[in-house]
Amino acid sequence: MNVDRADPAELAAVQAAFDIDDGGESALGWDAVHAFEAQHGIVLPEPYRTVVAEMTDGSYTGPPEFGLLPVAELPGDWAGDEQERDLSKPFPLTRAWVWEEDSDLSEDADDILDQVYNHGSIVLGTDGCAMNWHLIVTGPHRGHVWLISDVGAAPFGAQFGFTTAEPGFAGWVRHWAANKPWYDAA
Repeated sequence: MNVDRADPAELAAVQAAFDIDDGGESALGWDAVHAFEAQHGIVLPEPYRTVVAEMTDGSYTGPPEFGLLPVAELPGDWAGDEQERDLSKPFPLTRAWVWEEDSDLSEDADDILDQVYNHGSIVLGTDGCAMNWHLIVTGPHRGHVWLISDVGAAPFGAQFGFTTAEPGFAGWVRHWAANKPWYDAA
């Protein structure tokens, strides 16, 4: 997973998965991507960055279930305050955390939960019921995709033990395009 250079094979796989045939008209363009990055103090990880700039800024065909959101949008069921989101602050987790089952929640848990939802990620889309897929844009997991719900958060990729998929945006899209369940590891 290279988050700094777009791999042509990954870009081709993503383009095929989204069935993008509008010649890039739905893409933001590089000027808009650079403006978004400057506004938020980040650099989007590849290959997502090139996809948004050159291919499409959102797609109704998915992934996830309700489609890929444009880079600056949040799902319709987003319960948080959009103004509290700070993409430049690091995403705080590096391993799965099911806070609903965590009997040892510290007094800092509310602050960490706020960071999980609002720091260092863009929301790729939703599978409904507050199950949102995030692309981490800052912090140690930059370039990884996470499922964040109302009960916990888990990274996506084979090395995390929940799926057979490759990590990162391209691995997440390819897994979806192959019609596999998100978490298919036994």
